[in-house]
This record gives sequence, structure tokens and C-alpha cells, in this order.
Amino acid sequence: MRAGLKDRHLSMIAIGGVIGAGLFVGSGSGIAAAGPGILVSYALVGTMVVFVMRMLGEMAAANPSSGSFSAYADRALGRWAGFSIGWLYWFFWVVVLAVEATAGAQILEGWVPAVPQWGWALIVMIVLTATNLGSVESYGEFEFWFAGIKVVAIAAFILLGGLAVFGVLPGADNDAVGLSNLTAHGGFLPNGPGKILTGMLMVVFSFMGSEIVTLAAAESADPERAVTKATNSVIWRIAVFYLGSILIVVALLPWNDPAITKDGSYVAALNVIGIPHAGQIMNVIVLTAVLSCLNSGLYTASRMAFSLGQRGDAPRAFARTSKRGVPQVAILCSVLFGFVAVFFNYKFPDTIFLLLLNASGAIALFVWLVICFSQLRMRRIILSESTEPLRVRMWLYPYLTWATVAVIVFVLGYMLTDTTNGGGRDQVIVSVLVALGVIGIAVARELLQGNEEEPDGP
Repeated sequence: MRAGLKDRHLSMIAIGGVIGAGLFVGSGSGIAAAGPGILVSYALVGTMVVFVMRMLGEMAAANPSSGSFSAYADRALGRWAGFSIGWLYWFFWVVVLAVEATAGAQILEGWVPAVPQWGWALIVMIVLTATNLGSVESYGEFEFWFAGIKVVAIAAFILLGGLAVFGVLPGADNDAVGLSNLTAHGGFLPNGPGKILTGMLMVVFSFMGSEIVTLAAAESADPERAVTKATNSVIWRIAVFYLGSILIVVALLPWNDPAITKDGSYVAALNVIGIPHAGQIMNVIVLTAVLSCLNSGLYTASRMAFSLGQRGDAPRAFARTSKRGVPQVAILCSVLFGFVAVFFNYKFPDTIFLLLLNASGAIALFVWLVICFSQLRMRRIILSESTEPLRVRMWLYPYLTWATVAVIVFVLGYMLTDTTNGGGRDQVIVSVLVALGVIGIAVARELLQGNEEEPDGP
């Protein structure tokens, strides 16, 4: 672990971290459910993420750590909390590795069918594993270019779409000019205001990954400045890349256009604009987003495992580093479990792998809850240990923190109303059971360690 990430790496990791493959792939179903009101869903979830990132930024700027919120939970809430959320987060990203590797393999198989899908998944995982094993600079460089392509693609989409909406782009569909599509097909909330909540459930997990920059900052030359910069810029990043691009989609197309769900919202919008080969262009962008997520997922899982190893909550081997400062054992163990998850995805997609997906489904919300509760106590701990003012401060502390907790709990509760197979209820129930199991292990470890440390009686 060393300061190998440059400012440009961290800047692009921060920007690209909020642009996941879910934005490109999953937004269509949200638009179909909520209509133009999906903008409100994105705004509400985006606001929640801004608050969570502000809390995390406050702690990370004062005490940068490769374990990020897991290390802060350890100090603020107890060893059991740091242990539990650290392992749950690691598990989340290991499952994500399998999901993203499969998604990338599907695209690559379409281009080169001679290589089977499992072969492409294996190739992608091996290449990115080698990248992460090389040095943190290798990870940063790959992520710089992956994220750069995503950022340029979204910026170009917003620019071209905006020109089409204002009627100054040659070749665009005339029906796309103006903002009438926002209200012309049943109103702004065609399926009722309740669908805003449904939309929130569909988009909330596409924001996962914003917190990666606080882990990566620990391997930069000036962690405090990097975290401060990333935290302060999260508002415009979410506003531009999420709200801006989704606004373009629902302005260009009627929300109930079948192409939104059939072809994907961004492909459908590009077709309206008149961009040739829109499907293939979007496949390239989605593949880039997938590779970026894989690269960051492996990095994040390995750094969390490294931090757990340092604190004695994982095998000590996880905390060993190579001469280049890379936690190779943590990387190899993380990718090994990623390969196992990929195997389950191909062999038992509707049983074991579905169980893994459900078990990790609500972990993002658990992580955000832990960040909230940790910040409530860490503020007092930080101020008691230092006379320096906080470089990043959560607004309206502690009221906004408690309000964010209430919103997250509400979302978890609302997920229980989704009774579809593999839907919100399944995800919450299975994720809670897994979390309780991990917490049980953590508490048992503390009790055993406490008994071992007690002095013998007379």
C-alpha cells in the first residue's frame, strides 16, 4: 500500500464511480414504471447518496483509511460492526464481479462468437486480475481510461440530445423537439405518484460505487485533499450524469415507447437523434462501464480484505503486500471467490447464484446505514482528538444524518412490498439473514477473545 494514485486518477475515479453499467442498462425499466417521474426517483436517491457521501467524506478527510467506512464503524460502533460491514461489503463486490464478468462476456461473445461466453468471462477476469496485481498505478491508469470513456460518452450524449431537444441537430426526429414528452402522454406521473417509490427501488443500486474514491484516496499523495475534492463535487456529478442524461431520454422519447425497454433507453434516444449504429456504439460504452466496474470491484474487494486483515478480522496474510505495495493475497482470494460465483452463474443461475444475488441485494443500503450511524459518533471522536477544524462537515448535523437514516429504513421497508421472484422482499429477507449470520460470527469472536484475555482466577 503506497501513494501510487495521482490526482488525475482520483479525479476520474470519483467522476466515473457514479456512472455504472446500471445507468445504461437498467434505466429503461425505471422509465417504463414511473414515466417522466423517474427524474424525481433519481433526484431523491441522488440526494440521499449526496448526504451519505458527505458523511463519509467528513470521516475520510479527517482519517483516510483503506478500510473506509468499515474502519470507521470499527472505531465508532465496535469491532463487531467493522467486522460485519467489512465482510458484507467484500461479499457484495465478489458477487458483482460475477455479474459484470457475465455481462461483459455476453457483449464480447456477440462480437466474437468463436469464443464461448464462459471463455470471455475468464479472459476478462484474468486480464483485470493481472492489472490489479501489478501495482496500484496500473489500477489507476486502467480506471482513468475506462472512466474517461464513460464520462466522454455521457457528455456527448447530453450535448447531442440537448441540441436535438432544442431543434438544432440535423437528422433528429422532429417529434423529439421541445419538452412536450414530459407531460404529453398521461402527464408527468402517468402511473401515479406511488411509482416514484417503485422507481427509487429500481435505481438505488445503480449509485453503488460512489464510495470507492474514499478507499482509493488512502493510496494517494494527499488523501485529505482528494477526499475533500471528491466529496464536494458529488452533487454536480450526480446532477449532470444521472439527472441530465435521464432528462434527455424522457424529453426525446415518450416514456411508453416500446423501444425504451426493448433496445434500452440510451440506444432508443440515439436512434431518435439519428446516430447510425447506435446499438453497437452503446455496446462499446456498456462494455467499458462493465470493465470499469470489474476493475474497481476487484480493487475495492481486495482493499477491504486488506483492511480486515490489518485489524485482525481476516487472515493476516491478507495484510501482506508485495514490494510494490500491492496486497496480492487479498486480490487473489477475492478473485478466486469471484470465479466461484461466475461458475455458479453458469451452472446454477436460478438457484445458487440467485441466492447469492438476493443475499447481496440490500447490502448497499446496509453500508449507507452504517456510514450514517458511524458519522453520528465519529464527529465527537474526531473533535475530541484534534483541535483542527473539520475539512468536510456534514450539513445540519445531526438532523440531516437522522433524516437520511429514516429514508434508508423507509426504502428497505418499501422493498418488502415487492413480492416478485428475486424482487425486493427476497433481497431484504435474505440479505438480513446473511447480515445477522455475519454479526453473530463477529459477536462470538469478541466473546471468545474476551474470555481468552481474562486472567485466571485464584
